[in-house]
Amino acid sequence: MRSFWSDPFLWIHLSGVAALPLFLGLCLLGLAVGSPTLSVWLEVFLVAVAGIVPVLWMQWFRPFYIFSILVVAVKPQNLTSVQQQMLTRFKTKLNQGIALFIAVLLAVILWQLYRFAPLAAGVAPFPPSWRWAGLLLAVAAFLASNLFLQVSASVMAVLLTPESEFVATKPHVLENIRQDFTIAPWQVDRLLPTFAGETTVDPTAAADSIPPAEGIKNASSSSTVNSEPADTNGPTSLTQQSIEK
Repeated sequence: MRSFWSDPFLWIHLSGVAALPLFLGLCLLGLAVGSPTLSVWLEVFLVAVAGIVPVLWMQWFRPFYIFSILVVAVKPQNLTSVQQQMLTRFKTKLNQGIALFIAVLLAVILWQLYRFAPLAAGVAPFPPSWRWAGLLLAVAAFLASNLFLQVSASVMAVLLTPESEFVATKPHVLENIRQDFTIAPWQVDRLLPTFAGETTVDPTAAADSIPPAEGIKNASSSSTVNSEPADTNGPTSLTQQSIEK
């Protein structure tokens, strides 16, 4: 196991690929609404451009800032040096190539969805006259499909980085993170809860606050041994002195 695999943000965003079938299914249902109002190629082109280009541009120039969930992100100044190294890995040529490959792959998948869309006409979410509403649904779902698959693929590339190569990676410059990555608008100091291994309680302080039981026992024994019994010979001594007189 590589040392940087312990970061939970990597696994959270890698698991986002599980949402891909859901969004592709919604895209299929949107394309199944009514009959094409434009030419087939024009409709496919519009859905492809609206769904692919924004995410491809983001991953190519300002990759997704993975230390975030939904609209909440960890402040860049609170990142560790290892997390800054991860950000550097997201800006490599390899990740740019992966982003381009995913865009082409999803374009092919979109064409197949368009071809089989009439088979889902019976379960279309809108009436046939709402073709434009169906296309809007298809665009939104296809955009989400690109986002989840692109981010998951880039995370996988980072996870597969050899340990020696990752150690040699320089941390991303802290001052450039905001302009080099797409960050959620709401930023906090910490996003995930503290793990069990990150306890901050000082055990020595707790130990010092409790007096040692052995010391109490010894003190008690000492007081018992050193205590002198009451002088019971006092009255006897007085009686003997009287007899002597």
